[in-house]
Amino acid sequence: MSDSSPAGPAPVVLDVWCELQCPDCRSALDDLRALRARYGDRLELRLRHFPLEKHKHSFAAAQAAEEAAEQGGVWPYVEAVLGRVEELGRKGEPFLVEVARELGLDAEEFDTALIDGRHILIVDADQAEGKAIGVTGTPTYVIGGERLDGGKSQEGLRERIEKIADRLLAESAPAS
Repeated sequence: MSDSSPAGPAPVVLDVWCELQCPDCRSALDDLRALRARYGDRLELRLRHFPLEKHKHSFAAAQAAEEAAEQGGVWPYVEAVLGRVEELGRKGEPFLVEVARELGLDAEEFDTALIDGRHILIVDADQAEGKAIGVTGTPTYVIGGERLDGGKSQEGLRERIEKIADRLLAESAPAS
């Protein structure tokens, strides 16, 4: 038996190449919140990891974000960590577990995930894909096949993302 109800158009995907110890990524949070508010379910924000060597705890933070995703709380977790990048720099991995606990996530499972490395392959794959498509810093956005580098400046990026998203959504809308 098939479901004959019309499925809505697939959401437009915005890949957000991010690093959770990056002050520029923290600056991008307001834009990401505004995009979520404007588009709701019509825009799928996908967190992609691009930890930078200059930030000591960024690789562990990326793994912790994957654990948050597994527990259903990725964006609240990302926002909480990015909002306190200096604290992450000072405290390291215990801070990542502390944030999980504050958000009501299973902190013990975060601790275990950081020890056993269960999310390393996802982080490595994201980083390799980012390098392959030319990501050099964070945040970097990819929408509709276009790469937008936010690491140099956030100025005008949200408007460019909105313009591309509006075009893609218009193209996928059913003709009436």
